[in-house]
Amino acid sequence: MASAPPLESSTLVGHPPPPSYEEALGSNPQYPPMPYAPAPAPDMKTSVPPYPAQPYCPMYPPPPAQQGQPITSPVVSVQTVYVQPGLVFGSVPVQAHCPVCSLNVITRLEYTSGALAWLSCAGLAIFGCIYGCCLIPFCVDSLKDVIHHCPNCSSVLGVHKRI
Repeated sequence: MASAPPLESSTLVGHPPPPSYEEALGSNPQYPPMPYAPAPAPDMKTSVPPYPAQPYCPMYPPPPAQQGQPITSPVVSVQTVYVQPGLVFGSVPVQAHCPVCSLNVITRLEYTSGALAWLSCAGLAIFGCIYGCCLIPFCVDSLKDVIHHCPNCSSVLGVHKRI
């Protein structure tokens, strides 16, 4: 059966014991107490010279005055921006404003093979559908990306990507 280790003594062998708190604070020859500077008298004012006044100097000189020419304001051009809040292009036709022909139209859909169709094809090929079955995703419209066109001018109004 093992016994408990012996109790440690308060002093280390070969070293003197540390000083007490009173001994450490009472006499410390290495650091004498710092003398405090006397507080200035209330009637004594320090003389600080004021900053010299600097003349006003603009960074850039003023523009030369032109005689006989009226001041005109610049010409401002106005551009109209159509914002369609809440318009989400999905897999169904939506009613949108065409900025090219300036008509409210219901979009025409065009399906193109996107990332989801290609990933589905690769996944089917990995699982053994090599003999033509891996090409099925290219025939399914719900796996393709959708491009929304204006039926009047055929401009692209929006795109819905599956991935």
